[in-house]
Amino acid sequence: MPRDTLTREDIVRTAIELLDEEGLEGLNMRSLGKRLGTVATAVYWHVKNKDDLVLLVGDHVWDEIALPDLDTVDWRTAATSLATELHKMLSRHPWVVQALGSYLFYGPGKARYDDHSLAVYEAAGFPGPEADRAAAGVFTFVLGSALGASANASLNRRLSRNGGDAEELLKDTMAKAAEVAAKFPRLRTRLDAPAAAEYNAAPEQTFEFGLRALLNGLEAELTATR
Repeated sequence: MPRDTLTREDIVRTAIELLDEEGLEGLNMRSLGKRLGTVATAVYWHVKNKDDLVLLVGDHVWDEIALPDLDTVDWRTAATSLATELHKMLSRHPWVVQALGSYLFYGPGKARYDDHSLAVYEAAGFPGPEADRAAAGVFTFVLGSALGASANASLNRRLSRNGGDAEELLKDTMAKAAEVAAKFPRLRTRLDAPAAAEYNAAPEQTFEFGLRALLNGLEAELTATR
């Protein structure tokens, strides 16, 4: 793609595709330029460096989160919807979880989400600082819930880059982990169950269960305060 026809929108879209496939460690201007059909120097006409690019695309993906209408649903329905939408976005783009550990995202996309999140908890009845804490608590829970999928994606890429069979290596590692876990009674009982999952696998509906419990606690806090 010639430099004079390359747009920032092209760069953002292609960078997100590259990040989804290769993670933060696979993003560089040369590989991005190759995907765009241009040279790396053409990309620099639109973004200063890799850090600038990560901040740009990192803010863009927040716009994928649908914001619930507080005029048509109650606060708890809105909170559940917003948290679920955030979890879906982080699952689609596991590199965002990686990036949140080393970048301070800011921009209209993230601000849009943050502002609406505060509106949800203010609508519930939490005053200023309490609404901040409620929103931050739910965000931290969702981020932690998405961490496992992000770590697995990163691990798979690393194992594949090292020339090994990622699936076979993971299978071997999980077998060793299960041997260690079998020495502990509660873990052994679960591993011996007929429908036992892999040792490191979260049970089904774990995210939904945790979110429901967290919102139950916030609702109880409101009731006690009132």
